[in-house]
Amino acid sequence: MATGSGLDAQFGFVAESVVGTAVTVTKFIEFISEDIKESPTWLEPTALRVGRKYKRAGRVVKSRTTIEGSLTFEVSSRGIGLLVARMLGSAATPVQIASTSAYKQIHVPGDHRGKSLTVQVGRPEPGTGTVVPFTYRGMKIKSWELSVSDGEVAQLKIDFDGMAGTNATALATASFVTAEVFNFRQATLKLGGTPATASGELAVTGGTAAATIIKKISIKGETPLATERFGLGNAGIKSEPLENGTPTVTGSLEAEFGKTELYDVYQAGTTTAVQLTLTGSAIPSGGGATDLFDIILPACKLKEASPTVEGPDLVMMKTDVEAYDNEADAPIQIKIVSADTAL
Repeated sequence: MATGSGLDAQFGFVAESVVGTAVTVTKFIEFISEDIKESPTWLEPTALRVGRKYKRAGRVVKSRTTIEGSLTFEVSSRGIGLLVARMLGSAATPVQIASTSAYKQIHVPGDHRGKSLTVQVGRPEPGTGTVVPFTYRGMKIKSWELSVSDGEVAQLKIDFDGMAGTNATALATASFVTAEVFNFRQATLKLGGTPATASGELAVTGGTAAATIIKKISIKGETPLATERFGLGNAGIKSEPLENGTPTVTGSLEAEFGKTELYDVYQAGTTTAVQLTLTGSAIPSGGGATDLFDIILPACKLKEASPTVEGPDLVMMKTDVEAYDNEADAPIQIKIVSADTAL
């Protein structure tokens, strides 16, 4: 029975073969919230006409259309590989581990050109209980942020920029795979060590698990896109947004004051590797492999580390991190191990 509330909402997505050409969504994700919307530019001619002081409705039209907004969801063990690929511009495909049911995805930065999504949001109408489909095409991910906080489930927020939307596409039937969600107790953070890439996979040897008590970590990626590619003859619909600036990956740690582990590294300006690993349950028939979501930043600088005394409580310190290119390895690698056989 329909509730007419957000309990009936759904979010689906699929890769587009041609940027801006909508495809029926086939993948669905459990999500926390979304705020994707159409943002038109209105043309309102104001030429003077005797006897008419107000702007005339018959002359007001939509000139341009863009789609923008965000999606926040819990980081699950299955079904998010395609979103991660679009976050980085990755061309990764799942590779079977030995002859087991476990598959590995290695995502590193690549070109974003030609890589887009069709997204459909089902929004329930309270008055009727009808779930109204909002379908958006030509969707690119321009920024994302992963956060893991004390006592919380890991969350990922992604920001979209798209080309056009419609309510005319039928609501797709949602289906889901069984998956667990990663949480704070499954997270480990290692600092330092020696990064190296072999057979296309980055690994860090000699990293040390953080001894400082860290309450929260967030990692954010931003890909500057030319989102104003409107021109004559395109009927107010933008052309594919293309990269037009230097991408960045930054992070922050909210932790107790740790002089040797964090502050001294900041003070010395040392380049250090950072590795955040979320380790889940064993994959059935996976040959001992477990669900895994792992991020490596091989060459980071601690850009700010400020311990502050705010009364009698423990001294805390916020540490800001930025990832750089060490000219040998990918500036960021996201590794997923799961039972997903395809993105």
